[in-house]
Amino acid sequence: MEKFKREDFYPIKNSFKINEIIDLIKPFVLENTINLNFIVEDISSLKIKRKNSLIFSSIFLDSNNFNSDDICIITDVKENLSNNFNNIILVNQLSETYNQILNSLFYHDDENSYSDEFDYKNGSYISKFSDIDKSAVIGVNSVIGRGVKIGPGCIIKNNVVIKNSIIGSNVTISDNTSIGTTGFGFDFKKRGARFLNPQIGIVIVGDDCHIGSSCTIDRGKIDATIIGKNSMIDNLVHIAHNVQIGKKACIAAQTVISGSVIIGSNSTIGGQVGFAGHINIGNNVIIAAKSGVTKNIKDNSTVAGFPAIDIKLWKRKIIKERKNGYK
Repeated sequence: MEKFKREDFYPIKNSFKINEIIDLIKPFVLENTINLNFIVEDISSLKIKRKNSLIFSSIFLDSNNFNSDDICIITDVKENLSNNFNNIILVNQLSETYNQILNSLFYHDDENSYSDEFDYKNGSYISKFSDIDKSAVIGVNSVIGRGVKIGPGCIIKNNVVIKNSIIGSNVTISDNTSIGTTGFGFDFKKRGARFLNPQIGIVIVGDDCHIGSSCTIDRGKIDATIIGKNSMIDNLVHIAHNVQIGKKACIAAQTVISGSVIIGSNSTIGGQVGFAGHINIGNNVIIAAKSGVTKNIKDNSTVAGFPAIDIKLWKRKIIKERKNGYK
C-alpha cells in the first residue's frame, strides 16, 4: 500500500510525548509500560508501521511484528501485556481513547477547528494547499480540498467534491461525485455524531480510472482506500473506508462495497451488488447483478444470488425452486 504524508491533509494540532498521551487519556488507562518516551508524529495501522507512532489494537498482537522502540501500542486486550512490548498502554475504552487522542493530535474535517483556504477559479473552489496539474480540467461548482493531488490529463466534471485524496493521471470523475468523504466508523454501542471515530486516511485513485456520477468513495480510517488503475466505476456506486480494489475493475451502478473489503484485479461486478465488510474477493471474479456477497470468493470464480454462490449451483437452485412451485 502506498504511503502518504498525513500532515499534508491533516495538520498537526498538538505535539505530545508518550507520557503526555497517558495524561491525556488518564481516565481510560489501566496499566502501561513505557521504555522510550518519544514524541508522537503519526498513527500506524496493523498493515503499515510508521516511525514514532501509536497503534490501536483490539486483537492479540505478535510481539515479533510490533515490538519497536518507536511504536507505542494502545490496546484493550490484557493478554498483550504478556508479550513484553517496549511501549504499551492498556485501556478500558479503546474507541473513546482513539477519539480523544486523534482529536487532540490532528485537525480533521469532522471537528470544528479544521480550516482550509480556497481560491475561486473558473467557478470552483480550489484549496491553496492542493496540487493540481496544469493539464487537468475542472468543471464548475466543484470543491478541491487541502492536500489533494490531481495528476495530468484528468477531467473533473461539475459539482464534484474531492478531499483527502491523491488522483492519478488521465482519471475522469463525473458529476456530483464525492471522493475522500468521512468513513462510517464509530463505536456501535455509543452512537451519535460526537462519537464518530476520526478518519485520517485518504483515497488513492490509480491512473486511467473512470468514476461515474453520484458516487461516494470514503477515505481510509488510518491508511488509504484504493482504486486500482484502469478501473471503471458506474454511476451511484458507494465504496466505504479501507476498501482496496485491484486494477481493471468493472463495477456497475448501485453497487455498495462495505468497509475493508479487498477486491482483486480484473473483477467484473454487476449492478446492485452488496458486499459485507472485511471480506476478500480474488482475481478475475465475476459477480452477477443483485448478488449479496457475504464470504470470501476465490480467484476465477463466477457467483450469483444471496448469499452469493457458484453460478452453476445458483442456477440449479432456481430451477429446483421453480419446479416446486416457487416463482
